[in-house]
Amino acid sequence: MALGVTDLKKGAVFSFEGTPYRVVEYSQKVVGRGGSIVNVTIKSLLDGKQLQKTFKGNEQLDSVDLTYSNVQFLYSDNSGFHFMDNENYEQIDLSEEVLGDQAGYLKEGDVVKAMKLDGNTVSVELPKNVYLKVTYAENVVKGDTTSNVLKDAKVETGITVKVPAFIKVGDEISVDTETGAYRERKKD
Repeated sequence: MALGVTDLKKGAVFSFEGTPYRVVEYSQKVVGRGGSIVNVTIKSLLDGKQLQKTFKGNEQLDSVDLTYSNVQFLYSDNSGFHFMDNENYEQIDLSEEVLGDQAGYLKEGDVVKAMKLDGNTVSVELPKNVYLKVTYAENVVKGDTTSNVLKDAKVETGITVKVPAFIKVGDEISVDTETGAYRERKKD
């Protein structure tokens, strides 16, 4: 099945020059007489490399037939990230290059969707938001009571998130896995 370039929204998967890619960033520019140009940042599902591509409005691309299964994140080490398929208990290993920024949102025991191409796991799909525990938060300057003050907070997976001033160590916060933005503090 062919895809038009306007189908290349963020997260879309397609084949380009025989390699499966996922769209990381997307922008469309309409030019005269109804034509359009689509600029995308795409990431290879095979090796994690990113490319900048520009497509014209009438180009067609091949869709990719992916299957999905639930996998549990077990642990990471020097050789990569290790998952277990929840249906057949097979162990799946993915490199840090393939996971990229997604690695910062994975906690041991999390269940995510494995993306499979021709029976081989090529990547994982995270939920839109994840809850992570704050392990370090900067102190706020006394007297700075403006409500939109943001500070750095480190979470249990090692990434740093900009959070409101009232967040403290031990809080669980919801983080958007696409943008890395703070969403809310978990209510008890």
